[in-house]
Amino acid sequence: MLHPEDLSRVRGCHCLAVRRKARAVTRFYEEKLRPHGLRATQFSILAALTLKGPTPVSELADLLGLERTSLTRSAQVLERRGWVGTAPSDDARERRLCILPTGREKLSSALPAWTEAQDAVDSGEWEPPQV
Repeated sequence: MLHPEDLSRVRGCHCLAVRRKARAVTRFYEEKLRPHGLRATQFSILAALTLKGPTPVSELADLLGLERTSLTRSAQVLERRGWVGTAPSDDARERRLCILPTGREKLSSALPAWTEAQDAVDSGEWEPPQV
């Protein structure tokens, strides 16, 4: 039988604390990026494609630490907005994403907002709530 005292350490669960802090950081970045019509993940996709060039979806998902299906959903939004497209590939089974000129413009316009968030976290000006 499970007793409440068996779960006393659960209150200090590191996994839960890290997930809470990660969500708080994400909300902070998204607050800064919202006026640019971007979510934090979308910004990261645009930045990664700018830095890396045309990249297979599976490789990009690994690079960004995303599930392939999550990346695909985000990429579909970026494609509908005309910011990301599909690049030719030697392998017909592989889908390669690339950033389009309008995506570079969007990234460029949002970069100051991202930089503001990054600098605030780096300097300690903003810290996630204590858990």
